[in-house]
Amino acid sequence: MQGKAKILLVDDDPDFVEATKTVLEGKSYQVVTAYNGDDGLKKVIEERPDLIILDVIMPGKDGFAVCKELKTDPRYYFFSKIPVLMLTVYPDDREKARLSLLEGMTMEAEDYIQKPATPEELLRRVEELLKKYG
Repeated sequence: MQGKAKILLVDDDPDFVEATKTVLEGKSYQVVTAYNGDDGLKKVIEERPDLIILDVIMPGKDGFAVCKELKTDPRYYFFSKIPVLMLTVYPDDREKARLSLLEGMTMEAEDYIQKPATPEELLRRVEELLKKYG
């Protein structure tokens, strides 16, 4: 891959978005942001990212719906191969987390990570996905 990758970060938490953007830009990634699912899908078309980091729990269209639409809707055919790293947090609720992980994988997300992830873990996963799918 020539140069550093463009990453679309979709999350409704502005503080998380800014912190994650800072971590990614520290490794010279170009970061584009969206704060809800519908805007995330629009940014996919406008920006053509190399990777999407997608929060699961958002008001309106959640991350599972966005991922499913991206991967299965014919309108997004040319973007359906963009790897998706799903993220979410379910504090102290193992069964819900297990079900979310299962649902995330059946939505064809390429990877899944629990929040809060360390910057090192997030960067490791991003680099692995870009190497594998880039």
